[in-house]
Formats: sequence, C-alpha cells, structure tokens
Amino acid sequence: MKNRVYDVGANRGYVSLGIDHDTAQFAVNSVRLWLDRIGRKRYPATRKVMVTAHCGGSNGPRLRLWKVGLQRLADASGLTFEVCHYPPGTSKWNKIEHRMFCHMTQNWRATPLTSRVAVVELIANTTTKTGLTIRCELDTNTYPKGIKVSEEQMAALNLKGDEFHPDWNYSISPRGQIVEP
Repeated sequence: MKNRVYDVGANRGYVSLGIDHDTAQFAVNSVRLWLDRIGRKRYPATRKVMVTAHCGGSNGPRLRLWKVGLQRLADASGLTFEVCHYPPGTSKWNKIEHRMFCHMTQNWRATPLTSRVAVVELIANTTTKTGLTIRCELDTNTYPKGIKVSEEQMAALNLKGDEFHPDWNYSISPRGQIVEP
C-alpha cells in the first residue's frame, strides 16, 4: 500500500510505502512524514496545508479515524489542514494520477518487484523531463484495523465544513488547550 503527496508548485512527490494495513492512521502518518521530511523545510512560514483526497480508501470523507488523526496532527503541528475530497468517480482529476503516479508505473514497467527495497528504489528514481522528482520511504509501522471513534471524539474536533459540500470540503485547525476525551 502507498500514500502519495504531490507538491504541485515544486513538482515534487513523496511516497510513503507501507507494509501493513491501509488505514486512516497510515494516511495521516504519510502526511506527517511529508511535513517532517520535506514540508517544514520547504515552507517554513506556512500555517495551512491543503490536502486533496479521493472519496474512498484510507482518507475518505466519511472516515472518522482520518479526521481524528488529522486533528491530532493539527494539534501537534500547529497547522490547519484544508481538506478537499474529489467526488466519487472523479479521482482521475487528481494531479497525483497524471503528474506523478503514471510516471512511477512507467519507471517500473517490466521490472520484477522482488523486494521492498526494489520498489522504494524504483519509485525514488522516477523523474520526468519537466523536473519531477520523487522521494520514497518505507513505512514499517503496524496499523491495526477496526479502531472505533466515539461521538465524544468527533464532537471534540475543531472541524469547520466549507459552504460547498461540507461533507467533502472542510478544515481542521489546532484546538489549543482542549484535551481530547
């Protein structure tokens, strides 16, 4: 499983390649790793990060654990995360698919994926004529499935829905001193 970050302005990608379950915790950790490894250095003064995501998988708009994890990341980082989910069936419009993923798969075409190291190296060696580079790292953490999120945890989120489809578009800001139940 993999989660990808594509920095449109810098034409740089980051791939977190996991070895366990594709859960909301894995998706949030991918964002955290990008922030720690690349984002903070490249954008030291930023206060907001925009996340575009498809409507399924580990970071879908209905996944409570995704929102709780993103809230924890907002609290820890001091950043606001503006999240926009592509409507169902429209992930083909996601720039990751056209500007990054297609080149990754071309790079490993006809190459046996014999080990995790081989996959990481193939992804990390992806470049394009327009200057795209990708950093890839193996995430060896375990991510248990079936974690339940309570109504109290949801009520404690500092989540603000957008006027346009607030179920798909929302921001999660740091809570300050509020302690999660």
